Amino acid sequence: MTRELTDNVAVITGGSRGIGRAIARALAEQGCDCLLVARTESDLLETAQQISSDTGSRVEICATDLRTEAGCAEVLAAAKETFGRVSILVNNAGDTKGGPFLELDDEVWQAGFDLKFWSAVRLSRLLWPMLKESKGTVINIDGGFARTPSPDVLIGGAVNAALANFTKGLAGVGLQDDVNVNAVHPGPTLTERMTNMFETRGTQAGITAEEFKQRLIDKQGVRRLGEPEDVAELVAFLCSPRARHIQGVSIAVDGGGTQGLF
Repeated sequence: MTRELTDNVAVITGGSRGIGRAIARALAEQGCDCLLVARTESDLLETAQQISSDTGSRVEICATDLRTEAGCAEVLAAAKETFGRVSILVNNAGDTKGGPFLELDDEVWQAGFDLKFWSAVRLSRLLWPMLKESKGTVINIDGGFARTPSPDVLIGGAVNAALANFTKGLAGVGLQDDVNVNAVHPGPTLTERMTNMFETRGTQAGITAEEFKQRLIDKQGVRRLGEPEDVAELVAFLCSPRARHIQGVSIAVDGGGTQGLF
């Protein structure tokens, strides 16, 4: 297999589990060294050791809280210390809460923006000089609610819409500095978090987790739900030289669940 990303270094936030872990593996399989970022050091260590063992790529970790400016600054410091350069940034961290609008206070809204939106803004700004020097790539992992607002997912929708707008604007800076910038919008994806949600919501509805999953598939009108690898394969392509003419776009990986044009 051709390793298209040899000699690249990627910073991947939310890199210890789910979609982030799959992205890290896909990039490492293409020869990319990785710095994985998340809050829980034990999860990061397990993921890093497994991916490095399986792929032969170097995988380092940075356990920090991306909701804060100091946490984002730690990522920059770790990147400089471990590799001294960065050519790929994947902003994947994000965990927004849903629920009835009147039950979501300012603190919950702020937490959603801090982790997903502000960490992407701060890390893009902090790592930009290295990305510019390497003629690198930024991929923001966004979400379908950016395009299809829901009254039960107001925070996620607002954060995703803000990140989509930021991505498009940053792509303009990327044209000036020769940095590729794009976004990926995953649909419902079978991560550990979603599987746990099926259990909880199924119990609340008096049905099994599998039945709840099937209801979601039927509601989406898709053949199946996404796998983390579906997103990871697209990200790996967007980071490759073959995708260099793709700039400032947002691509859905949702099996056709988004019904609108955009």
